Amino acid sequence: MVTSTVLLGASKVPEVTVAFWIIKALTTGMGESTSDYLVHRFPPVLAVIAGFIAFVAALAVQFGARRYVPWKYWLAVAMVGVFGTMAADVLHVGLGVPYVVSSAFFVVALATVFALWYASERTLSIHSIRTVRRELFYWAAVMATFALGTAAGDLSAVTLHLGYFSSGLLFAAIILIPAIGYWRFGLNPIFGFWFAYVLTRPLGASFADWLGVSHRRGGLNLGPGPVSLALALLIVISVAYLTVTASRPARSRPARS
Repeated sequence: MVTSTVLLGASKVPEVTVAFWIIKALTTGMGESTSDYLVHRFPPVLAVIAGFIAFVAALAVQFGARRYVPWKYWLAVAMVGVFGTMAADVLHVGLGVPYVVSSAFFVVALATVFALWYASERTLSIHSIRTVRRELFYWAAVMATFALGTAAGDLSAVTLHLGYFSSGLLFAAIILIPAIGYWRFGLNPIFGFWFAYVLTRPLGASFADWLGVSHRRGGLNLGPGPVSLALALLIVISVAYLTVTASRPARSRPARS
């Protein structure tokens, strides 16, 4: 049957390793700094349109792949990071929606995606992303987590007046909850994964903002452009390393005499 053949297709997402979380955090920071750079360097409407086009193009490349390909997957994640930041910022900057309201809105949006995904597929595991429908749910969830994380990070830094560096430390502490819960207390791995996935967004974005914003806003004043470029370079190096190591054949052990 066609369905069984599709279900046995190759996975479209990477294994969850330390490298996965490092690159994920880098993409969140890069998405934040790139979005800030674009909307201040170019007319905001034009920047958002360009971000949307890049987002759609990257997803098209990812969906066109028959299996997980590191550069295609992480390109899509990076573009989700850029456009997801823009989507959250449009609600606050463009429409004047308070961060607490936009955070609540994206919580509901993410919960809705999860509810529809589970009702359709009976699982939220990323290890089951082997059909087009599951991949659609997966990327909808990823988009919602980025938007939610952006709003939550700004809520902490701006509305609650913690500042970007303190917010980064706060989310670094909170992200230990799913890590320790999974490691020591048998936390459900699917819940733990998505909990941590949401938190990596404000974690990476808070530190990226701290590096880029002015001294008056509590940052190091490096500028969003240089921060974005540096993070993008780190992402390229990391993904290139993954690509090379994944294609390297396993060494066979020498035969014992």
